[in-house]
Amino acid sequence: MEICPFCKSPLMACGEPFTNVKAASLPQFKSARRVDLLLDNLRSTLNVGSIFRTADGAGVSHIYCCGTTPTPDHPKIIKTGLGAEGFVSWTYHRNALEVIGGLEEGTLLYTLEAAENSIDLFTEVKQIESDKPVLLILGNEISGVDPVLRQHSNLTLSLPMLGSKNSLNVAVAAGIAIYGLRFYNSQNSKLSE
Repeated sequence: MEICPFCKSPLMACGEPFTNVKAASLPQFKSARRVDLLLDNLRSTLNVGSIFRTADGAGVSHIYCCGTTPTPDHPKIIKTGLGAEGFVSWTYHRNALEVIGGLEEGTLLYTLEAAENSIDLFTEVKQIESDKPVLLILGNEISGVDPVLRQHSNLTLSLPMLGSKNSLNVAVAAGIAIYGLRFYNSQNSKLSE
């Protein structure tokens, strides 16, 4: 039996702390677009583990770990991935450009980066096609996405920032963008009217 570290009372389990209702099998999510991720030169194992966990929750199809991005083989990824790294399909590639060259025809390349030509993922939703598979490209925590990868992208997406800082942690930004792209249907949104 577990004991509370503060009051020393016995702890009793009261249900499941996290439940998986398999939302992906519900009819309203069957039409969710396919999203894959390309992680190019991320440096933090904690960010990568967190992205794997979010990817599992959102039903991401595949993660391409590229360049210096640590892979789930690294023991520190387990700390934030909490086992999700065992459920999300992934591969390692030295060069991200090789991944882009091998994608199925019709896949849209979207870069997530606060850049001069970026469009807001939520307010400029009409420009985002909703029926094609997407490869979302995330770059290094300091230097961002490689400019050559951005040149190959169909769109550069950004998230609205209302505070003093102009960026979010890459894992947090990835989570927002993944759920936005995966489940946000521009035909049914009030933003697109």
